[in-house]
Amino acid sequence: MMLSRTLYGLEKKTDMPLFTRPDNIPGPALSRVAGGRISVINIVVVVLFFGICLTALNVYELRRLQNDHMSLHRDWSAAEGRTDRGVKDRPIAVIRGKRLESGYLNHVFAVFKRIGYERGLPESNWDVMWSHDYPFADPKVSPYLRNMKPHQKVNHWPGSGYITNKMSLATSDIHFIPKAFSLPHKKQELLKHAESNPKKMWVQKNNNHRGIKIRPLDQLDLTGESFVQEYVDKPFLVDGRKFDIGIYTVVTSIDPLRVYMYEEEVLFRYCPKDYHPFDPNDVDKYVVGDDYTPTWKMPSLKEAYNRLQYSHKEAWDHYVRSIGKDPSTVWRDVKASLREVVLAKEPQLVDALHSKYQSVRNFFEMVRFDFVIDEDLNIFLMEVNMSPNLSSAHTPPNKGMYEQIIFNLLSLVGVARSIPTSLEGSPEDQKDMLVCERDIQVYSDVCDSETCRSTTSCTNRVCKLCGHCLTPDWREHLKAAFLEHVGRRNFRRVCPVPMTQEEAGDTEVTSQSSLSEANWLMDYWYRGKCLQDPAWCT
Repeated sequence: MMLSRTLYGLEKKTDMPLFTRPDNIPGPALSRVAGGRISVINIVVVVLFFGICLTALNVYELRRLQNDHMSLHRDWSAAEGRTDRGVKDRPIAVIRGKRLESGYLNHVFAVFKRIGYERGLPESNWDVMWSHDYPFADPKVSPYLRNMKPHQKVNHWPGSGYITNKMSLATSDIHFIPKAFSLPHKKQELLKHAESNPKKMWVQKNNNHRGIKIRPLDQLDLTGESFVQEYVDKPFLVDGRKFDIGIYTVVTSIDPLRVYMYEEEVLFRYCPKDYHPFDPNDVDKYVVGDDYTPTWKMPSLKEAYNRLQYSHKEAWDHYVRSIGKDPSTVWRDVKASLREVVLAKEPQLVDALHSKYQSVRNFFEMVRFDFVIDEDLNIFLMEVNMSPNLSSAHTPPNKGMYEQIIFNLLSLVGVARSIPTSLEGSPEDQKDMLVCERDIQVYSDVCDSETCRSTTSCTNRVCKLCGHCLTPDWREHLKAAFLEHVGRRNFRRVCPVPMTQEEAGDTEVTSQSSLSEANWLMDYWYRGKCLQDPAWCT
């Protein structure tokens, strides 16, 4: 029997049968066999088709990820030698540090790239210099820092070592800092204090923060260059672990002083081992190292952090409230400590600044204040870290926190802006669009009174902020403060001191302030803004 079949839509006849039906297989059964074979073939074809598509998609995604990774480094590497403005007047960032290939500044690179910066060299016409090391002693960059243009900014203050130097800080006799003695100069004072406090334990430190261990007084080296500090015993424990907290703090201005604290998040680092039974020879029980235990591994905190998506800070606050204590006292004292330390060191910072640099508006700096807390929730400042760690290599879940901190910092100081061009040579109408003269005016009733109405009244303290009395220098200070407030995001002002509207109107407190003239005027301006709008009070 001759069969006719349609193949790919074409009618074709053949003289040979396509197949011969065996005699022992009935017609319907043979049809089912043929249909089953066709179904299997169809399934195999469909599976192969989707497999090929999935493979192609995976190859595409892999190439895309590789291209994205290479793009970040290619773009920045290509721009690294740039000395001009580049394409479309994009702003330029100089990022410096030792062994950058290790990746410890990867989050810094990523944030600058996302906000539109190209990478340049110190000799380029840069807008921002981010240096991991103290740049003013670096002969490769210090000449460029002595002759900066008004728009350029550097992420360190000249003289910031007065705050971050461990011995300088510990021996400053400032509230919240455990008693400390520099050796060998203060040896006799140490012995006298130890005799009056025989139960005190001591920790011997140096500026490298290495080899810390609790020792009895008779085992201390009292002849070498170091300092000895009282050990904070009876620490507050979470799940039996001692911990420290790191507060990211930014100084945006000196003379007048403006200081901010990153309030949304705090770095909590828990010791690797339980504190009890206490053993002074086992430093993992009381010293926080690189292998610290993070929040998400702490039994009493991981539920709040992992499932409820609380921050490190809120997870700890939640725990403290659950045991009947008030965590707000800790944060109140932390802010007071930040303010007290920077105010105490400001005169030295001013001297270091004015001795070599003409402008006070080219600098900003973020440091990390590290505290420990005792069982009564008293805080103790242990050190202030210059260029604090911003790498999540050891703690990948902290990636988002570090990148948010960097972005919030750059927003606060005006480096991350909604205007994606260089900071250099901004036209006056663009500057006025961001902040104009009317934005900074305060105390309208006072300025329109007989006390301040005439130009001869500008020597009166309460009139110095009036529009007709403002000097060009102070106009720039106030405009910078205005823009910081607008761009602060999760940072909150620590200095000048936050206040309520009721406190802002307390003229007796204002008039009796012991602040320097510049700091008094800055505080007075914030009080005026607070009276206008409660959002300015904190």
